Order: sequence, then structure tokens, then C-alpha cells
Amino acid sequence: MGLEFTTTRVADAINWARKYSLFTYPFVTACCGMEYMSTAGPRYDIARFGAEFPRFSPRQSDLILIVGTITEKMGPVLKRVYEQMAEPKWAIAFGVCACSGGFYQNYNTMPGADQVIPIDVYIPGCPPRPEQVLDGLMLLQEKIQKKQSHSQLRILHEQQSSR
Repeated sequence: MGLEFTTTRVADAINWARKYSLFTYPFVTACCGMEYMSTAGPRYDIARFGAEFPRFSPRQSDLILIVGTITEKMGPVLKRVYEQMAEPKWAIAFGVCACSGGFYQNYNTMPGADQVIPIDVYIPGCPPRPEQVLDGLMLLQEKIQKKQSHSQLRILHEQQSSR
């Protein structure tokens, strides 16, 4: 009983620290990138959420921000980048194109990034307002703290099945 309590408390502390130290990999493919840059600027102060420093190597990041349209040719690239990220890892779909394909309803465009990788938070809009991005980031932090992200649930499932 005592060991489980201690382990749970340590896991809660680790998740608290994780939610305030997100290393972001911006996967920017289209026009929403301009709005992402304004969110990362000083006016909206994304640093207060611990997500201010972008990493341009998937091996150094744990949050991928898919910003813009995902074409059929970009799908395998997105999947490979996601697979190279360290565990636990999270994904945010930024903008209506990353969420659902947007107004591009053709043979070349994927109907959302979730066709390739699991998405934890969707931030719709064309482009989404910075306030929406901050709301999405806070939602992700809440999921990290409660262990409700895709990555954390998969790791938990693997641990339980190995017992």
C-alpha cells in the first residue's frame, strides 16, 4: 500500500513538471505558421506555459505542433518525425487544415493529421486566434497532468499488459 502511494505521488510530480516543460517541434507547412509566430511572440507570452523554445530536431522534442495542410506526400514525413520523438510525446493539430483538411477537398490533401498520427488536442480556425492556441495548450497540460494523452495511455496499457 505504501509503495503504491509513493509511486503515484512521484508520477504526479513528474507529470506536473512535464506539463510546464514542453519542447515543441513546429511542423509548419502552410499559412497558419504566421499565426503560430504571433502566438510565440511576447504579447501572448507562451513562455508562461513552458513552451517557448522550439526544437528543430524531433529527438529533442516531446510536443509536435502540426500547423497547416498535410498533403498525401507529407503524410509519411509527418509519421516519421512523430516516430523519432521521445516518449511520452504529444501532438496538437493547429488550424482547420491540420484538424480536418480545411477547404482543400481534393485527392492530394489528407482530411486531417489524425489520419497519420494520434492527435491529443485540436485547435480549429482559419487561422486560429492566439487565445484559442493558449486554450489548446492549457487543455494539453490538463491531459498531461491527468495522464489522458494518447502517448501516456498507450504506455500505461503496455505496462498493465506486461504484468
